[in-house]
Amino acid sequence: MSPTSDLAADGVLLFAHGARDPAWAGPFEGVAARLRAQAPGLKVALGFLEFMQPSLAEAGAALAQAGCRHVRVVPLFLGAGGHVRKDLPALLEALREAQPGCRYSLAPAVGELDPVVAAMAEAARALAADPAAVPRHDAVPMP
Repeated sequence: MSPTSDLAADGVLLFAHGARDPAWAGPFEGVAARLRAQAPGLKVALGFLEFMQPSLAEAGAALAQAGCRHVRVVPLFLGAGGHVRKDLPALLEALREAQPGCRYSLAPAVGELDPVVAAMAEAARALAADPAAVPRHDAVPMP
C-alpha cells in the first residue's frame, strides 16, 4: 500500500502459525485490534496456517468479498523459515487463483524488520532489569 492508496480498497491479512491452544491467538488478535484502531479505513483480517480458523484462504476470501482490490499479506513470524519461504507462497498462489479480482502481495516476516528487532531487544533489556516492570500485552489497554 502506498501513501496515496485508497484505504477503502486495501486490506491487510495478518498471517500467523496457529496452535491447538486457543490462548495462542491472543497476541495476534491484539495486533489486529491495534492495526484496526490505528487505520480505521483499512480492512484487516487475521488468518492462520494450521489448527486455528480462519485459514489464510478464508481470511483472504473475506477481504476480497469485502471489496479489497489489494491485500498485503503480513507474516507474523519472527523469521522466514520453511513456513514463510515454502508453505506461504503456495498458499498465496492458491488464494490468487481463487480470488482473481484481488491482488495479494507478500510483506517480509515482521520479525526481520528493524523496529521489531529493536522492540524485542528493548523488551529483553527491560525484562533483565526488572521483569515486573514490563506490562504484558493483555494488561495494556487498546488505543
